Amino acid sequence: MSGPRDELAAAGARLAGLGLSPGSSGNLSVREGDRILITPTGADLAALDTGALSELSLDGTLLAGPRPSKEFPLHTAFYRRDPELTAVVHLHSRHAAAVSCLPAWSERSAIPPLTPYFVMRVGQTPLIPYAAPGDPAQAELLEGLRFGFRAALLQNHGPVVAGTSMGAAADGAVELEEVCALRLLLGGGEQRLLEDGEITELTGRYGSPWDVAGTAGTVGAGAA
Repeated sequence: MSGPRDELAAAGARLAGLGLSPGSSGNLSVREGDRILITPTGADLAALDTGALSELSLDGTLLAGPRPSKEFPLHTAFYRRDPELTAVVHLHSRHAAAVSCLPAWSERSAIPPLTPYFVMRVGQTPLIPYAAPGDPAQAELLEGLRFGFRAALLQNHGPVVAGTSMGAAADGAVELEEVCALRLLLGGGEQRLLEDGEITELTGRYGSPWDVAGTAGTVGAGAA
């Protein structure tokens, strides 16, 4: 029976195999109670050593193993935001990184509701203002946002996606990359977006976070 170390390594190999983790970029973690297993700094997600992962407390203190990825504050921020979350995936995938360099569609989602699968599997995805990689202030900002989300785009950087399992977080990261590719293909012309009622039906069925307020399809939809 595979444990969290094996699940983390399998997810890393899968995401790297899809071309979503170039070089030694990206980092993954899983949470067990009040402890976190996270990929160490400079790790190659394609070939993770299950015996050489970093172990942290929820406040980021290193408990065992090598020095963790400098992005660990993003992981601990998600875990503290929502105790149901047990896995976090941070990538530098090409299309999501490109969309992170564009203006956000709304205050609560960098990406509009283009497809049902984005709404179902990812949900609203805020754009977090730029900070140098590993800056704890950026993670504090993410943790303090007062609306629901399980994915974010880090401005001029890339995606970070959380889930209730490593499989869910990895699936969300793949879906986010796909909708970002679609966003770039569509360009800035007129687009047909999902309507409020369609979004509400999906979020009600799948439990994904999306705040419908005003008219979906206009800049600012879903904003407070």
